[in-house]
Amino acid sequence: MARSEMKRIPLSNSSAKEKLSVLILDDDLHFTEELTEFFQHKGFLAFQANTGEAGIQLLEEKEIDLLILDVRLPGISGLEILKEVKEIYPDIEVIIVSAHGDMETVIKAMRLGAIDYLKKPFRHVDIQIAIERTEKFLWLNRRLSQVELKNSLISRTLEERIERHLIGVSRQMKGVLDLAMQAAKFRDTSVLIMGESGTGKENIARIIHYASERKDEILYSVNSGSITESLYESEFFGHKKGAFTGADLEKKGFFEICNNGTLFLDEIADMPLPLQAKMLRVLEDKKVTRVGDTKPVDTDFRLITATNHDLDVLVEEKRFRLDLLHRLNTLTIHIPPLRERPEDIEPLLVYFIELFSKRINSTTPKIEQDVFRELKSYYFPGNVRELKNMAERAVILFKGGTLGAQDFPLKTAYGTVKATSTVVSTLQDTEIDQIQKALHWCEFNQKAAADMLGISRDALIRKMKKYNIAVKREINPS
Repeated sequence: MARSEMKRIPLSNSSAKEKLSVLILDDDLHFTEELTEFFQHKGFLAFQANTGEAGIQLLEEKEIDLLILDVRLPGISGLEILKEVKEIYPDIEVIIVSAHGDMETVIKAMRLGAIDYLKKPFRHVDIQIAIERTEKFLWLNRRLSQVELKNSLISRTLEERIERHLIGVSRQMKGVLDLAMQAAKFRDTSVLIMGESGTGKENIARIIHYASERKDEILYSVNSGSITESLYESEFFGHKKGAFTGADLEKKGFFEICNNGTLFLDEIADMPLPLQAKMLRVLEDKKVTRVGDTKPVDTDFRLITATNHDLDVLVEEKRFRLDLLHRLNTLTIHIPPLRERPEDIEPLLVYFIELFSKRINSTTPKIEQDVFRELKSYYFPGNVRELKNMAERAVILFKGGTLGAQDFPLKTAYGTVKATSTVVSTLQDTEIDQIQKALHWCEFNQKAAADMLGISRDALIRKMKKYNIAVKREINPS
């Protein structure tokens, strides 16, 4: 039997709760018709079946909450069906009914997972009481599921696939998710994700992949800024054995590895121009030729790229190919920085505090309201990643009571940076500002600053050289 992975979670409050779905499976046609009419009159969704085969088919086709099951059915025991239902559909509650029940049957049914047992003939009020108990149980379970999914913009099934969460309540993030889900419908469309470091660009890439037809194939993530130029061709295109010194084995490149899957390239702006030209050809032909080989290899991959640069500016500066940009940005998704969606700060912080508290088996501390007020006025150069680091630090150092503003220090070399700071004119200016803030925050520890920015230390060093950023703290003479 197959069943949809999606669970029906009520989206509104209890007063607008969805109808309970009931299946009556009994070989007595008069009995099933009478109960179906009764349930429909009471406002339930009711289905009926008079054979085990017909009942199983309805279970496959419909979202059933409650099964009313006769012990004796033609050709199969109701207890056998009960056992199968609880194995395959553990969320379905089962009430056993029978005109020939004995204590041994009751005990077996309860051990197999039945929630109640009624002996025929019974009054409508008896089944109604049993149903009300069951409905309350189901509703409470749904409410618990809803609490677990609070402020998450994606289903639990998708969360499990991407191994990430997308928390938020802002209109901007709901729009980002809508675009990602729309992109997922088209298996071959290239997507460019833009946003500052720490905004969650890889999360969006994972959502697009795992919500698409390619979800059962590989998603391979590569940070373009972490690969040295000398290895670019070999890493992306692969190489033939003996192609160069040290090429002792034949190797597939990223494009081949991602055949039928998705290749996610972060920091795409750091890709050298010569490789950009070769990538353009691969995107057009979907063929690659390994280094040292002459025979092209077909590969069917989807490309998702990400950057915190303004690629249009790089095109004007002749540092990025315009024709490649046009191939990459068939669909562009821009993730706004955290300071532009302050309403997401509270649910994100609550989620991170609960997450880290669970990891160390600690009681989740309460958060004072002034914490949210302070954080909503903060610039957040590291965006969501920085907020996550703040939450982890607060939980580790927590000594009891409540978490206050003192547990979330907003120190930088420039003092507390408010959201009212001057808006930078380009993404390049933003990147320089972020690097400088991260370096000062981490007291010029390049590894720590790179971790805060979500890039490798080598990539950070290259960017520091590129923007002529001092490699150590300048000390003013006293």
